Amino acid sequence: MSPARAKAAKAGPEAGRRPGPAPSAPGAGTPGALSLLEAVPFACAAYARDDGALVAANRRFDEEFAALPEHRQRDRLLALLRDGALDDAEPAEVRAPHSGRWYALHWGEAEHDGRALALLTAIDISERIEALDSHKSQQEKLLFTSRMMSVGEMAATLAHELNQPLAAIVNYLNGSLRLVDQAGGPAQVERALQAARTQAEHAAAVISRVREFVRAREPRRDAQDVHAMAATVLELLRLEAERQQLRIDTALSPSLPPVYADRVMVEQVLLNLVKNAIEAMRGIPVAQRELRVEGRVNLDGEVEIRVCDRGTGLSSAEQDQLFSPFFTTKNDGLGIGLAICRSIIEYHKGRLFFEPREGGGSVFGFTLPHYEERAH
Repeated sequence: MSPARAKAAKAGPEAGRRPGPAPSAPGAGTPGALSLLEAVPFACAAYARDDGALVAANRRFDEEFAALPEHRQRDRLLALLRDGALDDAEPAEVRAPHSGRWYALHWGEAEHDGRALALLTAIDISERIEALDSHKSQQEKLLFTSRMMSVGEMAATLAHELNQPLAAIVNYLNGSLRLVDQAGGPAQVERALQAARTQAEHAAAVISRVREFVRAREPRRDAQDVHAMAATVLELLRLEAERQQLRIDTALSPSLPPVYADRVMVEQVLLNLVKNAIEAMRGIPVAQRELRVEGRVNLDGEVEIRVCDRGTGLSSAEQDQLFSPFFTTKNDGLGIGLAICRSIIEYHKGRLFFEPREGGGSVFGFTLPHYEERAH
C-alpha cells in the first residue's frame, strides 16, 4: 500500500466525524482524503487519473481557483494555466488569468479507495515573482545610469576638446570675411564664408548646451518661435537632403504661438528626428522620397511638431522598444538618440510619440507648451 493510501486509511474513521467544508466536486464523498488536503497549507486538489475529474479539494484551492469553470477537470485546468500544454511531469510556474497571481504547480501520485489520483499543489509565488521583477528593473536602471554616466563623461570630454578648435575656426572665418570685404572679393565666397561661420557658431552653441546638460544645470527656457527653430534645423540639413535627392516640405501653421522652451535643446530634438527620417528613406526609390515637417496646435492646446517620412516603417516589435535606451535599428547606432530626445521633451512638459504614416512610412512628433501657460 502506498504511503498516501495508508494515511488515508488511517485517518478515515476519525476524519468522517470531523466537520469540514462540502466536497468541491459532486459525489466527491471522500471525507478522509478531504481532511488530509485541508492539512496542506497550500491550495491542493485531487483529480482522478482515469477521467481527470476533480475528486476533492481543500478550502484554499476553492478560494483561489473555484472561480475558474475549468478547475473541475484536470486537463482543462492544465490547458488554461499552461497555454495548452498538458504535461504535468515537471513543476511549472503559471499565472492565473482570473486573479493575475502566480503559482508553482507540483503534481504527485496517490491512491484512495483503490482509485489512482493525481494530487495538485499550487503554491502562491506572486511575491517572489514581483521581487524578481523589481530586482530586474533595478538592475536595468543601474545599468542605464552607469552607461549614461559614461556617455556624460564622454560628452563632457568631447565638448572640452572641441571647443577650442571650433573657436579657432570661427576666428579664421571672421578674418577671411574681413579680407574678402577689404579686397572686394566675389559675393559667392563671402556667402560661403558666412554660412560656414553660422554652422561653426551653431556647433559651438550645441556643445556649450551639452556641457550644461551633462552638468545638470537648469536650461534656459523662454519664448521661442517654432518657425525660426525649424528654419535653423532645415538649413543645417539642406546639404544632406540634397545628397539624398529629397526635398523637405514644411506645413507649419502661420498662427503657431511661441513655445516655452530651450531653443538649442529643442532644435537638437528636431534635428535628430529629421536626420532619422532622411536616413529611413535611403533604401527606397528617389521618386518616393517625401519628407514633411508639420506644426499645429492640437486638441489639448499644445503646440505639436510632426516629422513625416515615407521610409520602410517599423515592425510591431520595433515600435514596442522604440524609446528604450540603447535600442537601435541602425547598424552603427548607439540607441541613445531617441531616449535623450524623450528626456528633453519630457523635461519641457511635453511628450515624444510615434505613429505609422498612412500610405507607408513613419511619423515622429513631440509637443511643447505655450509660452503663456508655462512662463508665469
